[in-house]
Amino acid sequence: MTELLKSWLSKGPSSQQLISFNHHDIVTGAVFTGQVAHLHQQLVQSPSKRWLLASESSDLFAVGLCAAMLAGKEIILPANTQTGSLSEITHEFDGVISDQAICEGKCFIMLKKDHALASATWPVSTQFGELILFTSGSSGHPKAIHKTLNQLDAEVTVLEHTFAKHLPQCSVISTVSHQHIYGLLFKILWPLAANRPFLSDLVEYPETLTYYTSLFPNLCLISSPAQLSRLPDALDNEAQLRAPSLVFSSGGPLNYDSAQGIAQCYGKQPIEVFGSTETGGIAFRRQTQENQAWQVFHGIEIKQDKKDSALNLKSPYLEDANWLRCEDQIELVDEGLFHLCGRLDRIIKIEEKRVSLVQMEALLESHPLIEHGALVMLTEPRTQLGAAITLSKLGKKALESEGKLSLNNHFKAHLLTQFERVTLPRRWRYPDTLPLNKQGKRVQAQILELFDHD
Repeated sequence: MTELLKSWLSKGPSSQQLISFNHHDIVTGAVFTGQVAHLHQQLVQSPSKRWLLASESSDLFAVGLCAAMLAGKEIILPANTQTGSLSEITHEFDGVISDQAICEGKCFIMLKKDHALASATWPVSTQFGELILFTSGSSGHPKAIHKTLNQLDAEVTVLEHTFAKHLPQCSVISTVSHQHIYGLLFKILWPLAANRPFLSDLVEYPETLTYYTSLFPNLCLISSPAQLSRLPDALDNEAQLRAPSLVFSSGGPLNYDSAQGIAQCYGKQPIEVFGSTETGGIAFRRQTQENQAWQVFHGIEIKQDKKDSALNLKSPYLEDANWLRCEDQIELVDEGLFHLCGRLDRIIKIEEKRVSLVQMEALLESHPLIEHGALVMLTEPRTQLGAAITLSKLGKKALESEGKLSLNNHFKAHLLTQFERVTLPRRWRYPDTLPLNKQGKRVQAQILELFDHD
């Protein structure tokens, strides 16, 4: 296999390569080179080594990413840019590269489309930088995941060899953020290296998606289970005249009915990718039948832990060649084929965003109105969080005087300092005590019963 990404980053794009587009603008390789060269010049002149990178615009993000990699910097990608989340990792970076001021007291380089060097050449790198992504650790504290160019290149190369035959002259659009590993690889790095232009904006509405599918003869859609499960209804569950050549889904398993709903509208089921920030992509499937097994990618080895059926794997995308234990339970079907059977830890996905229940409970219990907090995953009428809260003396007085709705909103505002709104608990209960067993441990089944009735 060729070093697809590493080769592209070393040479840079051709002047004619179409890098990105939106409904009113395109960025060519010549323009992109000028933008990267301008930022690279600023970065090599700065002694600061560690830079946080954040931008909602994918083309500006790509400029920051390439310039920092070529300048040999460490690039920090936070799980989100909530004030509380950034304060938890503020000691991890010296400067910020962004199109908006998001953190005071740090070196700051502004990303702007008109910041470019005229007639510039692609910067030459003697040592490439590395990425550090922060994700929710099982301990409740942000966990740093390091990614070298070699690791990222290995994955991009495998993706191209696995799926390129399905992507004839495709442009790439996405409903997921490039700030996380899935969007980073599928919307930014892989398209750049394989000469596929990407939409610089995030697709947020079905109407926007329909606009681009009708505009482009070949399109690759990068999406997620939460968004794809709602799409068939938005398209009136009817076959579309124009459909993407390929739809990818990642962030959690897509249920079978949703996969068939997409097939009804677009002609084919999405290709689902299973993996994590730490592991990168592990396996993929297309649900042509119910309970379809997952097929591991080329170069991935897996085995099942004999004690608790945890997934163990070896991967070229990891830092070393040792076996890595994952907290996913699996059932082996055949060599390289397996079923997923749930998680073994308290890391969950809400709207495909990774959430540590330990971290959220700790933040709740830091509030003066709360004595204890317990979070549970509810599946009806849809996947969401429920919060069971025992109140302090002050909290009980506030409940009597202000009411439950006011308290709910008060605690949501508290959680918003570290968590994105879509991940917050949707249902709240205020029992006098939390049910415990004889060992003093919370009884999950009895906590769930609190949410049986509204």
